[in-house]
Amino acid sequence: MVAEASVRRRFLFISNGHGEDWIAAAIAAQLPKSIEVDAYPMIGAGNAYAGVCPIVGPRATLASEGWRNVKGSLRRDLTSGGLATVPPALQFLRKMLGQYDRIVVVGDMVGVFACLATGHRGIFYLDVYKTGAARLYSSPERWAIKKTCQTVFCRSDSLARTLEHIGVDARSAGNVMMDTIPRGEYDARARRTRPLAVTLLPGSRALTAESFGLQVSALRSLTKDQRPDVFLAVAGSINVEELARQTGLRRTTMLSAEPADLGELSDGDLTIHMARGSAMGNLLDVSDVVMSQAGTATVQALGLGKPVITFINPRDRRSRFTDEQMLFGEARTVVPAEVPAISTALKHLLSDEEDRRRLANIGRQRIGGPGAMQAILDALEN
Repeated sequence: MVAEASVRRRFLFISNGHGEDWIAAAIAAQLPKSIEVDAYPMIGAGNAYAGVCPIVGPRATLASEGWRNVKGSLRRDLTSGGLATVPPALQFLRKMLGQYDRIVVVGDMVGVFACLATGHRGIFYLDVYKTGAARLYSSPERWAIKKTCQTVFCRSDSLARTLEHIGVDARSAGNVMMDTIPRGEYDARARRTRPLAVTLLPGSRALTAESFGLQVSALRSLTKDQRPDVFLAVAGSINVEELARQTGLRRTTMLSAEPADLGELSDGDLTIHMARGSAMGNLLDVSDVVMSQAGTATVQALGLGKPVITFINPRDRRSRFTDEQMLFGEARTVVPAEVPAISTALKHLLSDEEDRRRLANIGRQRIGGPGAMQAILDALEN
C-alpha cells in the first residue's frame, strides 16, 4: 500500500470560466482512479468539479466572470478590484511548483501566462477559446506557448500548424467541446407536448437575467399555435428567483425525483421547464432551436445540429463576436437585442423545417464532431 501511494501520479487542472470548468471536469472524470486529480478554477466557484475532484487554490470573483465578449470588461474588472485577485493566484501557483506530475490548462491564454510567470514548464494546454477561423496566435502567445507548454490541443488544423512551425507539439484531434456535453438525470422527452421545442441558454454571468427577459418576451410574442415546448438550462451560479422576477413568471414545485430537475417557471400561459446545466445535453437532444447567450454551450448546440439565435447589443465586444461568427456562419442567427428582431428570427426557424435542416448541417460541419477526448486522455496518461 505504501509503495502504491508513493508512485501515484498527481494532476492539476487549471480552468478559467464556467464552460471551461465543465470541460476540464469531464476530462478529469475519465482519468484512471490511480491518478490523483485536483482542480484550480481561477474564476468562480468551480461547481462543475463537484463530485469529480477536490478544488484547490484561492477563489476569485470578477465583475465580468472572465467573459471578454463585452466591451470594457477588462477595464471594469481592473477598476473594481480585479488586480487584487492576481497576487493570490500567482502565489498559489508558485507554491505548487513541483507538486504535480501534470499541469493541464483548459481555456484561453490566461492560464498559460500564469504558468509562465510562476515557473511552470512542460504543461498541457487545451485551447478551447480560439476558433482558428479568424485570428491565429499572436507572436507573444506563440512565444509563451513554446516556453511553457509540452503539448497543445487546438480546435483547428490552422492553429496547430502555426505552433508546429515553431517546434511545439500541437494537435488537432477534434472538438473536445463535443466530447464533454453535460448530460444528467432529466427526462426532457417526457415533458414534450408540442411539435417543436426550444432550449434557452441565457448564459452564466451578470447579464443572464436581462438576456433571459428578452428571450421570454420573444416567446410571449408568439401565438399559442406557434409556441413550442420551452426548456431552460440553469448554470450553477444563476439565481432562479432573479430570473422569475425579471419575467413575472412564478416558480412551481418540482414534481419529479430527478436530480437535475429544477421545476418550472410559469404564468399560466407560458411554461418553461428548468433543468440544471449538468443536464444541458438532455435539453438540446430534444430541441429544434436554441436561443443562446452562452459561450461554450453555443458551440455545443451548433455541433449537435441545433440552429442558434443570439442577440448582440452595444455592450458586446464586436471583434470577438465577429471572429466567432466567421466560424459559425449561418448556423448562428445574430439579431439586435430587441424583442421584435428576436421574435422574427424565432418565428422563421420554427416555421421553416427545411431551413432548420440546412442550418443544422452547417453547424455540424463548422464545429466538427467529437473525438478529441480519447486523444487527450492518451496523451495525459503517457
